[in-house]
Amino acid sequence: MSNTFDPIYITAFVEATKNVFQTMVRQELKFGKPTPGKLPRLSSEVSGIIGMTGDVEGTIVLSLPGSSAENIVEAFVGTRLDSSSEDFADAIGELVNMISGGAKAKFEGKHVRIGCPSVVIGEGHTVQQLSGSISISIPCESPCGSFSVDVSMKKVKEAQASQPAAA
Repeated sequence: MSNTFDPIYITAFVEATKNVFQTMVRQELKFGKPTPGKLPRLSSEVSGIIGMTGDVEGTIVLSLPGSSAENIVEAFVGTRLDSSSEDFADAIGELVNMISGGAKAKFEGKHVRIGCPSVVIGEGHTVQQLSGSISISIPCESPCGSFSVDVSMKKVKEAQASQPAAA
């Protein structure tokens, strides 16, 4: 990975997000222009966060205003949930998990693992991108409201397998 975001990764996240929303939320999305480069400190009311490790490491954040999150969760699970409900947080976590898993499947030739999602709910929280990473924000618009998929990644230096291990 250079100091720019590889278009293959952008396409992977756009396609995965589109697929999750079509199949699981039953909504078509409109995508804004992905914004590459150093992201500002992300600030939203609801953040679904999942980490990646392996050949690339980084963070995927599903960033939503509160009203968008509530509407999307309702469309996803079929009932209105209060944002303080564990089921609400589980639904956001599952959405970011499915988006991340779908994108990861398109990382051909890369060994990448995703972790368990975390969900942060509350005004004023920020999610800081991984130090030394390259980032992109993919703005999305659904019938339930706007949100973004924000990805920060960096290539992990390949292990020096040719050098003997220290004794």
